[in-house]
Amino acid sequence: MSINKRAGLVAQQKDLVNIPRLISHYYRINPDVVYSEQKVSFGTSGHRGTSLLASFNQHHIWAIVQAVVDYRYLNGITGPIFLGMDTHALSHPAFISAMEVLVANQVNVIAQKDESYTPTPVVSHAILSANKQFEAENSKLCADGLIITPSHNPPQDGGIKYNPPHGGPAGSDITSWIEQRANDYLKSNLDGIKITEYASALSTQYVEWRDLINPYVEDLENVIDMKAIADKKVRIGVDPLGGSGIYYWEPIAKKYDLDIALVNDKVDPAFGFMTLDKDGKIRMDCSSPFSMKGLLSHQENFDICIGNDPDFDRHGIVCPSFGLMNPNHYLAVAIDYLLNHRIKWAKSLSIGKTLVSSAMIDRICKHNQSHLLEVPVGFKWFVEGLSNSTIAFGGEESAGAAFLRHDGTTWCTDKDGFILGLLAAEIYAITGKTPAQRYQELEQQFGQSFYQRVDSPIDLEKKAKFATLSTEKFSADELAGEQIIDVLTHASGNGAAIGGIKIITENAWFAARPSGTEALFKLYAESFISESHLQQVISEANQMIEVALLNG
Repeated sequence: MSINKRAGLVAQQKDLVNIPRLISHYYRINPDVVYSEQKVSFGTSGHRGTSLLASFNQHHIWAIVQAVVDYRYLNGITGPIFLGMDTHALSHPAFISAMEVLVANQVNVIAQKDESYTPTPVVSHAILSANKQFEAENSKLCADGLIITPSHNPPQDGGIKYNPPHGGPAGSDITSWIEQRANDYLKSNLDGIKITEYASALSTQYVEWRDLINPYVEDLENVIDMKAIADKKVRIGVDPLGGSGIYYWEPIAKKYDLDIALVNDKVDPAFGFMTLDKDGKIRMDCSSPFSMKGLLSHQENFDICIGNDPDFDRHGIVCPSFGLMNPNHYLAVAIDYLLNHRIKWAKSLSIGKTLVSSAMIDRICKHNQSHLLEVPVGFKWFVEGLSNSTIAFGGEESAGAAFLRHDGTTWCTDKDGFILGLLAAEIYAITGKTPAQRYQELEQQFGQSFYQRVDSPIDLEKKAKFATLSTEKFSADELAGEQIIDVLTHASGNGAAIGGIKIITENAWFAARPSGTEALFKLYAESFISESHLQQVISEANQMIEVALLNG
């Protein structure tokens, strides 16, 4: 993909979405489910869309939340629901719409006081804390959560995702049911949906405004060595990118006596302070050097800089004299560090990675004699293991991860950008080296990784054939001069379908799968030989895929 000539430059007025128009369309434009793009559609991170295209409007939220209420009823979930939201313009209207349905159905709702923001990991942590308390009281109640967020998507987008009682993202069995139920409600012109006006909802006993910040902050010392960070006086620069965790950093600094400076304290639904991403759009992507240009300008003033996306389930780590770390590189450093500095973690615990994450992690796990669990793309595959404390760390190549407490018990079951950022500060405090410096040492030990993802157009017919790919359709013995060791259509860690293909040699691999939302297929490739070898892998991978799809 070519880089837009304005990538990395601060947004101009012409780049900003018209917020009044966006909100007006949310309330006044109703979806027509005759058009597939206006239906409820749950991807790996819930339903997303924009009111400007009638793909995220009040009717969507009413229908989705009523479907969640129905799911709760059918599955005996009778405890409170934690309702969180991020700073996107459509999030607060959707928060109100969700509250109207929940209260009308007599569901107890817990939300951040002052109608403020709640990050995804905080909702997960709150769900698990509540359910632990219910269990201690021998109560049959259990809590779950809804989070209003489209993650790092552009300002005009809205999103909503459901976290059941395990605290993590709902699996496809749940989201498929909710999606179908919600679309049925839309088709029937909302017949069967219970709604009460927001003002009336607030006057009921079903709404509890609670401080969700301090319980999370108070508990951080049980997952991160906060004392080490304070003792070493690590200088931390933070850019929340205008996201939902912006009001958490001051309490964190005060509680643990940390040197934290907020280099950007702006909250703006148009995100007009952002620098443009590689395609020239505003996107709060903390793994993009273009979107993180503002924080990168401060890198020499701090020991560690941390950026997060709007719902704080992702992290970006910036190191002085280096810049923004590649997410794969930081995952490798984090895993290596934790395996050697969490002495209470059992050796039998697994390290979870998605199958498109770097094989550097494989080499680190093998060296540390730790079990590697490779799963398909999606954090949902780590939820059960994090919940029952059999997975010590679960991470995605897209800069999202979570891990266990010091004592090997569950912290949260969704991605947590706070703890991954603070872990970088802990690594510096304990080792005296930045994560970037530590990764250079890992390369000297295990070899240099050359990694690339390529998104390519594909027609709908060929896209559909990805689901039917089998190992028999790949008959080649070699890839880029190396013997093929394995051809996978199911993840080695849990046997779940990849939705594509992964081919592995001793020093390289590639994986291909279709995009869930666009007419694209995503090709991931890595070589531990050279950049030219990586390009050879990519070229031959494209040829193999083309032949397999033609013969499918």
